[in-house]
Amino acid sequence: MRWARVGGRFAVIEDEHVLPVEGSPFGDGYRSTGERLRLTDTELQPPVLPPTFYAVGLNYADHIVQAKQRGMAAAKLPARPEVGYRANSALIGHGQPVVKPADCTGRFEAEAELVAVIGRPLRRCSRDEARAGIFGWTIGNDVSARDWQHSDRTLWRAKNSDTFKPMGPWITTDVDPLQSETTVSVDDEPVARFKTGAMIFDPYDYLVEISRYITLVPGDVLWMGTDAVVPMEVGTTLSVAISGVGTLSNPIVLGTASNPIVLEEES
Repeated sequence: MRWARVGGRFAVIEDEHVLPVEGSPFGDGYRSTGERLRLTDTELQPPVLPPTFYAVGLNYADHIVQAKQRGMAAAKLPARPEVGYRANSALIGHGQPVVKPADCTGRFEAEAELVAVIGRPLRRCSRDEARAGIFGWTIGNDVSARDWQHSDRTLWRAKNSDTFKPMGPWITTDVDPLQSETTVSVDDEPVARFKTGAMIFDPYDYLVEISRYITLVPGDVLWMGTDAVVPMEVGTTLSVAISGVGTLSNPIVLGTASNPIVLEEES
């Protein structure tokens, strides 16, 4: 089953149509509104607005090697699963533009990530309970501005600027993405591939560790890190595909000098 959000409502994706519902897949139930929209004519929003937005860093060995080669002192194999956070305000949906701020210099990069969506409360859970607690899976692009990442004391701009967190296009249930392949494409040309499940710690490791200290609730998301860092160039469209889950595509545009996060055509 595939779940999306359109116009602030949840919807079921059926073939090439979008069927909005009243209610939530995380709540006490839902019912069809009777509407039937064409998928190609519908703007998809991020498929969930998470109560808490968890994000994993440095979770693939090749990514750590590459980061170390670039001089990142903290790039080393993790001894245990540790997690960070991202801002909901940075989320955008499939097809919406990523805006590169006009004052953003240096490397501007995509990180293709699998995203786990939590479907039930988890507290001090086992691996089996963690597995059962995942409602479904979606895709994220952890857009990163590296000069800001290295110069600021925190990741507040580098990872969390407006539009820096595309997520979607929908949540897919009944799939094991750890058996999938992730492909990153620029203007429909593949530029990177990796085995999605080739993680140092898998989603269940993280959920077990997080839930020792923090209660996870339905709708929380956990971004799982990447094994492909790809440059993002203004004027191109970057796509992240995870087999069995879907494809997330977003054009890259430039902000204005006077307002770095406003599209040029809006000035």
